[in-house]
Formats: sequence, structure tokens, C-alpha cells
Amino acid sequence: METTTETKKALITGITGQDGSYLADFLISKGYQVHGIVRKASNFNTQRIEHLFKDYNKPDKLFLHYGDMADATTLIDIINKVKPDEIYHLAAQSHVRTSFDIPEYTANSDAIGTLRMLEAIKLLGLQKTTKFYQASTSELYGKVAEIPQNEETPFRPRSPYAIAKLYAYWITKNYREAYSIFSSNGILFNHESPRRGESFVSRKITIGIARIKAGLDKKIYLGNIEAKRDWGFAPEYVESMWRILQQEKPDDFVVSTGQAYSVKEFLQLAFTYAGLGDWQQYVEIDLQYFRPTEVDLLQGNSSKARNAFGFEPKIRLEDLVKIMIDADFRKYNLPVIGAGDRILAEKFPNRWWPID
Repeated sequence: METTTETKKALITGITGQDGSYLADFLISKGYQVHGIVRKASNFNTQRIEHLFKDYNKPDKLFLHYGDMADATTLIDIINKVKPDEIYHLAAQSHVRTSFDIPEYTANSDAIGTLRMLEAIKLLGLQKTTKFYQASTSELYGKVAEIPQNEETPFRPRSPYAIAKLYAYWITKNYREAYSIFSSNGILFNHESPRRGESFVSRKITIGIARIKAGLDKKIYLGNIEAKRDWGFAPEYVESMWRILQQEKPDDFVVSTGQAYSVKEFLQLAFTYAGLGDWQQYVEIDLQYFRPTEVDLLQGNSSKARNAFGFEPKIRLEDLVKIMIDADFRKYNLPVIGAGDRILAEKFPNRWWPID
């Protein structure tokens, strides 16, 4: 059941990331007052939300607070001051390969960080007034037990990142059952966009192509290009986060396209669209980008989400590639091919986010 959002307050952890920035766009478009938690750093890392600060028609809609998932005292203080109607917990060390190099930090941030957020809700007595969304991940399925994967598929995580996220998944369910907190998991499969971090394989490919076209690079260095993933479009997926918290009861949902493609297929689509010809002359395999334990195939079944709140993705991989390459060509002042921009205009005529 959806309610009025005119006076609602949302708190987003990880607001400066891909999902957090799109979610801020979306919630502000719904009339929310949005608060975001950002880490204090020597360099500004708010590029993805700068356009919101520049919109002088919304001076009272976005507020940022310094905090860290490792600092329970500050998190409690922020939540107590804001008293949000909804918390979207997106902050994480989210790079799977990197989690093998910094497993302790990943566990502290991704697993115990989630516990700290839930404990804050409980300690402040907000169980009946604050809803909590936990950003879960398809990496939980790891060495998959079945294809496709749904909410009942057993988890077999294969990385420190996925294992930390498994703790976060179960602690979210536990606080739902133990303390009656409206806490839900969104098990989102891979979702990409022009705002995706440049170290993730999808953006590594599209920005790599732009740099090759601009004469800045000659090669793209990748790891396992045989791995298959279920790739969707991030703005559609952040809308599903909001839908999950508008349900009558807290629950867990898989969000996916239901289709899986290899990194190699992504490369073929991207290089063909960019007009560079055979991708093999531009790509080199580098063993440092392989994981010690690989995840070969992730493919979701989001029937539950479709039945509950009508999730039906409009963007599939071929469209996604065009959207991302157009944006990265624009970033490097290259002539934009335009098909991606046309797809956005046709499929999202009332788009709530600015063109990237």
C-alpha cells in the first residue's frame, strides 16, 4: 500500500554512489526530504549529486551528514537527529575482487555496519516509525544451486564481500522477526549506468572504449570474460528499492531482468556499437583481475517482485550498452552516436533523473 510522501524523510547511506545518487533523485522527485551519510575525506566525492545542490528550486530537500559505517556513535546521532521515515542502507565496500584484498574492512563495513544501523533503530525506539531497506546482492548465490535464482534458492557465497553481505541479509531478517522492525532485503542483480564506478567491469569497458576513441589508451585490461551476469539499468532498480518499502509488510525480493550474458557478449555489443570493430585487438586478459574463487553465472527470477509491485524492466543489455557508451563519449567530448539517448527519451519520457 502506497501512502502520501509529501512530508516524508529518507536517510540514504552511500548517497554518493551510483545507487544512492539515483535514489536521491527519485525520492526528491516524490516529494521527500532526503538526508545522506557521507564519509569525511580529503577530496570531495559528491560528483554524482552535485546537480541536486545546483537546483535552487529544492534548497530544503537534500542534507548531508558526515558519518561512517564503522562509527556506531555517529550513526546513532544522525538517525536520532533526522528520525527518518525510511532508511536506505546502500553503503558498502562493494567491489568483489577488492574484498579478497581487504576482507576485514569489508566485513566491518558491510556486515557489522548493517548491524550498527539496525541497532540504532532499536536503541532509539524507532521500530514502529522507521522502515529499513538493506541493499543485498546476487553475489549471495555464488556457486549457484539452481538457475535462475529466486528468494528460495540456497546461498553459496564465494567472496569476503558476499559473505559479509550474507550476514547483513540475515541480521536484517532477524531484526524484523525479533524486534518487529520493518526491515527488508532487496536482492538486486547487477545493475549498471553511466554513474557506475569506473573499476566495475561494465563501466571499465564503456569508458575504456571512449578513451581508445579519444586516443588516450590502446588497451582495456580485464579478468574473467566468460562470467555471465544478469545486467539491468540502475534507475529502474532504485525505484524497486522504494517499492519494497511501500509494501504492506516487510519482505525480501529478487530484482533482475531474468537474462544472463557473458562479459564477452558485453564486449561484442559495446565495440560494435562504438564502431571499433573486433574487440579482441583492444582487450587483454590480466590475471590480477581474476577472483581466487569465481562466480560463473548469476541469473535472477524476479517473479515475486513482478507480482507484488509490477517490476518489469524496460532496459536490457543491448540498450544498456548504448546508454552507457553515449554518456562516456559525452564525458570525453566525442561525437555522441545517439541511440542510447533516443532509447532513454522513448522509454522514459517522464524521466526523473537528468541525462548523464
